[in-house]
Amino acid sequence: MSDQNKPGFVQRQLQTWKDHTLRSSIVTLLVIGAIAGIVFGDGFNFLIEQTNSIEFCTSCHTMQGNFKEYKDTVHWKNASGVRAGCPDCHVPPSFGGKIHRKMEAAEDVWGEIIGVVDTPAKFEKRRMKMATEEWARFKANDSVTCRRCHSFDAMSQEKQGETRFNKHMKAKADGQTCIDCHKGVAHHLPKEYRDPNEDE
Repeated sequence: MSDQNKPGFVQRQLQTWKDHTLRSSIVTLLVIGAIAGIVFGDGFNFLIEQTNSIEFCTSCHTMQGNFKEYKDTVHWKNASGVRAGCPDCHVPPSFGGKIHRKMEAAEDVWGEIIGVVDTPAKFEKRRMKMATEEWARFKANDSVTCRRCHSFDAMSQEKQGETRFNKHMKAKADGQTCIDCHKGVAHHLPKEYRDPNEDE
């Protein structure tokens, strides 16, 4: 390369500055993106956790009656002192499951807002439909939320007694899931509900 074609000092400095600026811009964008991702992720997680609280779940007027009946069950007060909150039973543990359930729950909130279930009488009228949907959800996911605390393998024959233990082991062998037998353990059964096992 002849001396005439070599870039001058000023041109070399400008090219170095452009290269440096491009690298700096990319690094700056990556840093800003990472910070925005953390802020968005934490904010999103904060909102999810807030909507997973008993206070949030029972803030609708009609849920107050549902909450009252729940407080009379073993899931609220028991010998071991372990308490299951609303999300422990109704929100799957996986991230995708949580998001899906939150989207479904938005329908319940909307129902409260537009007056579908905004009174105890309306809630009772729809209890069977809502319970059936919830039982189907438990059945479809193999009662995954129940299994956070309850496991066939951890059950003690001595503590359960032979009859209950044998029923649980039969259920396990038959591939049954918790909700197949345990409807109405945390909320009242709908008046229309008829246990299919009563006929056996």
